[in-house]
Amino acid sequence: MMETLLLSRIQFAANISFHILFPTITIALGWILLFFKIRYNQTGQDRWMEAYRFWVKIFALSFAMGVVSGITMSFQFGTNWPGFMEIVGNIAGPLLAYEIMTAFFLEAVFLGIMLFGFSRVPNWVHTGATFLVAFGTLMSTFWIIVLNSWMHTPQGFEMRDGVAHATSWFEIIFNPSMPYRFTHMVLASFLTVSFLIAGVSAFRWLIGGRTEGVRVALKTALVAAALLMPVQILVGDMHGLNTKEFQPAKVAAMEGHWETGGNVPLILFALPDQEARENRFEIGIPNLASYILTHTWDGEVQGLNDFVAEDGTILHPRVAPVFWSFRVMIGTGIAMLLLSWTACFMMMRRKRGVEGLPKPMLYALVGMSFSGWIATLAGWYTTEIGRQPWLVQGVMTTAEAVADVPAPMVLGTLIAYLVVYALLLSAYIYVIFYLARKMSRGEEIGTRVAPSPKAVPKALPAE
Repeated sequence: MMETLLLSRIQFAANISFHILFPTITIALGWILLFFKIRYNQTGQDRWMEAYRFWVKIFALSFAMGVVSGITMSFQFGTNWPGFMEIVGNIAGPLLAYEIMTAFFLEAVFLGIMLFGFSRVPNWVHTGATFLVAFGTLMSTFWIIVLNSWMHTPQGFEMRDGVAHATSWFEIIFNPSMPYRFTHMVLASFLTVSFLIAGVSAFRWLIGGRTEGVRVALKTALVAAALLMPVQILVGDMHGLNTKEFQPAKVAAMEGHWETGGNVPLILFALPDQEARENRFEIGIPNLASYILTHTWDGEVQGLNDFVAEDGTILHPRVAPVFWSFRVMIGTGIAMLLLSWTACFMMMRRKRGVEGLPKPMLYALVGMSFSGWIATLAGWYTTEIGRQPWLVQGVMTTAEAVADVPAPMVLGTLIAYLVVYALLLSAYIYVIFYLARKMSRGEEIGTRVAPSPKAVPKALPAE
């Protein structure tokens, strides 16, 4: 059973890791497309529509990939984790249904107008469709995060004969961690898209596609990243304090602290040894963890040894994966902050704009195109592995939900998933840069657009 449990966890992790990549893009990209479209309506300048026409292709590709991978992931609730719906299906089922009825249908209905209605509907209808698709992606995120947050901080329910029943949908939806988790995820999406747009635009600039559309896309992305990174750091701090209150074992694993006490150092590097229950080769900054987690220099922080039962049962997650994924997230975030601020400073210097970015900076931006994915996955692993051994905190463990199926069967499907996902992800990245190269050669990949209210006829993008 343990082997089946481990393989099922790896398989679900692989599925959700692949799936989350694409909603992370569509959540924010829809709103950035709306910004491009509104600026086009306001100014009549083709550069905004050029940016819109390129990135709407990426949105459509990402949306399709997200839908397909989401369907695959949903099946696993029945094939690999039947205990989940048996015990908490009365809560999880309606929340997933709300996501489909209020969000996915909204996206699906208006996506066609957004993609193909440029010259077939009035301009205001097309702009409205873009807004509704963007709003739909946000609502979809809201309901999924509600369910995920409830699994971390459950409330508003009661157990009857081993099954969870809702007593307050308001408490379920607005559970203690939901506001922090939702805000953190939305900001992560905007940062992911900002660096994707900046990286692909920098690539187009380097290979000679120095159009006005590339210019405004690159500038918009860098300014957005520079402004949002400090906000994300603040929200992350608030989210961490919320986690400390409701899931202290997770925070202890994130920080790598074994003993409860005050004046706790911030550990920068260590090799956590769970068997010996200590860190090896530890490097830290004195008292800083106490200050971050309690906002006082000598504040007391719980250690991992507080989460061991009298019979020796470990009640905290495996330390090393949580410890290192947290540091990957933080390290990537710091790199994103420094790069975006440096790029904006270079653009403002002597008011040169994008021309003020030297080639090394452009290459760095290309290299950071998918840095948002790295940070998001690392944060997701920190959150989800850090919840173990619980599937729903304090309600059911992961072992209670797993299906009793042969381990070789799970292994076979896991290998098949990994192969398919590797091919799809490679194809996705290839298509993005293929479109970038094609546009940089001046080859059109879009359709005719409806005129902006302020655009003159000759300014219409060509077929």
